[in-house]
Amino acid sequence: MRSTGSAEPAYRALAATIRERIRAGDYRVEDKLPTESELTAEFGLSRQTVRRAFVDLVAEGLVYRIPGRGTFVARGHGRYLRQLGSIEDLMSLSDDTDMEIAQAPATMVDLAAAGRLRLDTDRVCRLILRRFNDRTPFVITAVYWPEDVGRLLEGARELHAGAVSPNTMIGLLEPHLDSPIETCSQSITAVGADAEVSAALGCAVGEPVLRVDRLYFDANDRAIELAVSHFLPEQYTYRVTLRRQSLPRHGEP
Repeated sequence: MRSTGSAEPAYRALAATIRERIRAGDYRVEDKLPTESELTAEFGLSRQTVRRAFVDLVAEGLVYRIPGRGTFVARGHGRYLRQLGSIEDLMSLSDDTDMEIAQAPATMVDLAAAGRLRLDTDRVCRLILRRFNDRTPFVITAVYWPEDVGRLLEGARELHAGAVSPNTMIGLLEPHLDSPIETCSQSITAVGADAEVSAALGCAVGEPVLRVDRLYFDANDRAIELAVSHFLPEQYTYRVTLRRQSLPRHGEP
């Protein structure tokens, strides 16, 4: 089982290991996975831990269970799945995807982007990138920075047109910032693909895609980056786990 750090629960580490095996082709569509007893013996875990890992994988749609027969790899599992809960999660998109620069950074006038970045000027620095999972493009992203922020990465070889790397923009940018990125506001909507999205992702003009807008702020509440992404829904699953901050005490409503 991969090393994921002592703070990660064992069931999550096991689920991640099974997920990686499916992605690597060790378990293919409709293959029967090892039984709970076999995984218990292989990893030295309790059956309860193994069962909890299966519950997460079933919830993701990665596997399905047939009572009395076992657990099987589901069809359609090839879509990219990312569970996000922190800025660090966003930075770690480089762990299992590749970035290709479609348009290198350039300064331009964009009233809408400048307004969302809270700038006093109408000029922003913009670049366009695509991200791939297993060589399949699943998202095109327009990244907007204030001009002075864009200058921090001026000349970076990772940002030349056509460059491919396992990086994220905020991962490249943050080491150069005076104040670290602290928060990110996000919105998700369904829109029709325009001509640029169609050409980049190989979908039809007007086909429904997911638009995800992320606005990053540093510790001084300055808007540092606006990223506007369009995802192919058949290649991308967005999953969020919500937890209660606290449970009511006994006898309280």
